[in-house]
Amino acid sequence: MPQLYDTTIRLLSQEPLAGRVPTGEVLRVAEILDGAGFACLEVSGGGVFDAAVRRGVESPWERIRAIDARTTTPLGLALRGRFLVGSKPVSPDIVRRFVACAAENGIDVFRLHDPLNDVSNLREAGEAIVGAGRQLHVGLVYSSGAGEVEALVEQARRVGDLGATRILLNDPTGSLLPHVTQELVERLREASGLPLGLYIQAAGGTALSNALVATRVGADVVATAVYPLALTLHRIAGESLVEALEGLDRPTGVDVARLWQAADVVDEHIGDEPLAPLAPRIAVRAAEYDLPAGLVAALDVHLRAHAAGDRLLDTLVEVARIREEAGRPPLAAPIGLILGSQAFLNVLSARRYGTVLDEFRQLVTGGYGTPPGEIDPSVRRAVGLLGADRPSLEEDPPSAEDVREAAEGLAASEEDLVLLAMFGEEAESLLQTIRQRHSREASLLGGDVDARRGERIRELVRIVQESGVGEIEIEDEGMRVSVRRADEPGALSLGAAGGVALVDPERHDAIAVAAETIRVESPSPGVFYRAPQPGAPPFVEVGDVVAAGQTLCVLEAMKLFSELKAEADGRVRAIHADNGQAVEFGTLLFELEPIVAPPVV
Repeated sequence: MPQLYDTTIRLLSQEPLAGRVPTGEVLRVAEILDGAGFACLEVSGGGVFDAAVRRGVESPWERIRAIDARTTTPLGLALRGRFLVGSKPVSPDIVRRFVACAAENGIDVFRLHDPLNDVSNLREAGEAIVGAGRQLHVGLVYSSGAGEVEALVEQARRVGDLGATRILLNDPTGSLLPHVTQELVERLREASGLPLGLYIQAAGGTALSNALVATRVGADVVATAVYPLALTLHRIAGESLVEALEGLDRPTGVDVARLWQAADVVDEHIGDEPLAPLAPRIAVRAAEYDLPAGLVAALDVHLRAHAAGDRLLDTLVEVARIREEAGRPPLAAPIGLILGSQAFLNVLSARRYGTVLDEFRQLVTGGYGTPPGEIDPSVRRAVGLLGADRPSLEEDPPSAEDVREAAEGLAASEEDLVLLAMFGEEAESLLQTIRQRHSREASLLGGDVDARRGERIRELVRIVQESGVGEIEIEDEGMRVSVRRADEPGALSLGAAGGVALVDPERHDAIAVAAETIRVESPSPGVFYRAPQPGAPPFVEVGDVVAAGQTLCVLEAMKLFSELKAEADGRVRAIHADNGQAVEFGTLLFELEPIVAPPVV
């Protein structure tokens, strides 16, 4: 008889729902579902860790421990092969340490898949999971395309060598149709010699129909979510599937009354909240183009931020074209995001591969593994590596000792260490917040001072904008700031969203007469950030002297960040974009005054 795995806790803990349901209520839902009869509760994964680290409030490990303390049902965790729960591959020792931490914190079932369906990328994590005495379920990702079925069957033959106890068919795009599901379930089971489970999401009812077909031809596990989440996130509703299977004399042993009870708790918090990725317009386009709904929604948001909302269909077509050129990789995270980001740049720049993301370059050159198909030679030319055989564009990922040394004492445990290895500076910010909370420190830190000064500057900006004052200058605690209206004679020109220029008052006269400046413009559309993470000091301030190659800011597009560096030595004369502002190609971001010799100190 088929068993059900529940994914409600994981979905409540990742975007777009992260933070909407209080942790106490998430734990309450876990306790309700614990008594419902599920074979496994999948409580965490890449999206959960990413959301927790970005929000900077709570350690993702703490939530796993809290759920484990309140439940007896086996707990599950989803991993992306060598990426684990991050967006970049990590070193083998980090893989082993992460798996050990997860097992110690209560994870019993590891759902492991490679974003490229390259099973060879799963060996290190698979060995660690089996060595920890936990269940290893290996997933193969389906994305529609020529030869897809045969490619998955070929990979399935290699799964048994990893020590897996189950093979999973995972469809993140909703492109599976019942007749394809039937063929894949039968052939993947035969090729792997393992029982098979189904993880699927889709609009229009195809997810439920695929689940019914899959269980009829031998699938023994289906992943579900409680009704409010299934309805809005296009998953299979556990309530509906249980009743449908019971009517077909395939009982699951799951108590539907418990599911409705959990659904009521979830509905109390999100029942009236619109979820951005699930607008009907987005769902229709995702289904039409066989793309994850979340990816389509992210593209739509970024296009609208750049006044290009009418280019969505062009961008979706470009995603499909890029995927074909990049060897037809599946569209699971983070690969789908990488392809979408490159398509976004191609469409807005009206020049294909005029700007190439580092992550896309890594994908094309084999840095993430081997894609199912051949790379288009023109794409290899675009990244400047025609004829190269899987070159490495980056050094090997840092080892655990490298991360520990760089952390300078911040990693107090193995859990902290693996977070730092995968999330870098964002994890540092989270860990510092946790340390401050635990130590009950009341002193102001540098970041707090910067935030307070930033608020004072913003207040000055408001005064200038809302009054007839042409210019205002203050000096406080060693800081002098001059703010003047952009329409005043001699004022510096500003970017599209700017209304005020911040200038160094001690350089005021020099700025007024200087004819030669270095203009630093945005090389691509994105969101402008002055600091590496919230609360951190900006990379540069007005008046700072910068060296060639020094980072001035970061630009974010589709959650992928790139640093913008100074091309020559200079002094920062003006900053023309606000933190968090959407910028276009060619938007003026900084003005630098050239310097011909190092300043005298």
